[in-house]
Amino acid sequence: MINKKIRINQPVIDEMEIEEVSKVLRTGMLTTWHGSGEKVSEFERSFASYIGVEYAIAVNSGTAALHTALAACGIGHGDEVIIPAMTFVATANVVLIQGAKPVFVDVDPETLCMDPEKFQNAITENTKAVIPVHVYGCSAEMDAIMDIAEDKGLIVIEDAAQAHGTLYKDKKTGSIGHMGCFSFFASKNMTTGEGGIITTNDAEYARRCRLFRTHGQEEAHMAVMPGLNYRMTEFEAAIGLVQLSKLDKLNAIRARNAEILSKYLKNIPSIITPTFPSYIKPSHYVYTIRVRGGPKKSRDALQKYLVENGIEAAIYWPNPVHLHPLYMGLYGYQRGSLPVSEEASDEVLSLPVHPKVSIDDLHYIVEKIVEFFAGDF
Repeated sequence: MINKKIRINQPVIDEMEIEEVSKVLRTGMLTTWHGSGEKVSEFERSFASYIGVEYAIAVNSGTAALHTALAACGIGHGDEVIIPAMTFVATANVVLIQGAKPVFVDVDPETLCMDPEKFQNAITENTKAVIPVHVYGCSAEMDAIMDIAEDKGLIVIEDAAQAHGTLYKDKKTGSIGHMGCFSFFASKNMTTGEGGIITTNDAEYARRCRLFRTHGQEEAHMAVMPGLNYRMTEFEAAIGLVQLSKLDKLNAIRARNAEILSKYLKNIPSIITPTFPSYIKPSHYVYTIRVRGGPKKSRDALQKYLVENGIEAAIYWPNPVHLHPLYMGLYGYQRGSLPVSEEASDEVLSLPVHPKVSIDDLHYIVEKIVEFFAGDF
């Protein structure tokens, strides 16, 4: 029986977060109707400064961040929003919830982020926005995407749910598009338990985001636009402030861990290790390999073997979003529609590189992968 358990993701929480939450609980002020309590406001200012933007609007999930951003820029019925097929379904669902149509495009075979050429080819007279997704902590090709969007008058909303601290040509993701959206779910590089945030340099988008997160109320019981309750609590913001102060240090540990895995896995013929353009500094949300071992040494077989040996390897994502039953039924997508995304979803396997993974753990992961390809299973 295997006693070892290396989780795919694990938050780094210590006494600092516990103490800050305790302080909030002692005040009795856990939230405010407008979502801008003392801690939330401080967290927004700190996160905006870290990303390098004027405004940050804290909400209660990454999905809420995406939804709020779409609502703030007026996305609605009859509009099309272009998104990559390699993403979590939330990126598409919020478009659908707003009454707009998500249009899926294929990804770059190296980074698995949106292919700018495929984005350009998908633009129609109904296209209003694009959501490039920074997958696994790697930035999308933002210069090309921004050039195309500006030429066509499109809004760019970065999905940076997996890219806290990622750099693209020395700019942080979330600071390049018209808005950026982050998740603080427990698995992310920094967490508030649940939670999210929108970043922007546009004062009007910021104003509308703040309205939307609190039922569209400009003042209590005076709604001026549709909205929902997407507020972040004071104790979540207290956790976020501590987590943000640790982020760069913890990302450096992720980078070290990723480097160690690459050193030992890059010479295994059946594995393609992740590589990044020189101008991108990834934040390594997870370390995602591609497995091309044939039927007997498939990705799924390797995942099963690792899990059996206490290594929580995960598949992000087993199906690109255009092949979810919902979107196949709505828009007629089928296998073969977006071949790069489909091939990637059959091959990707994510390994743990979070800061609680020790160097001994990394060597154990490598040992088990080598053992799998050498053995007769």
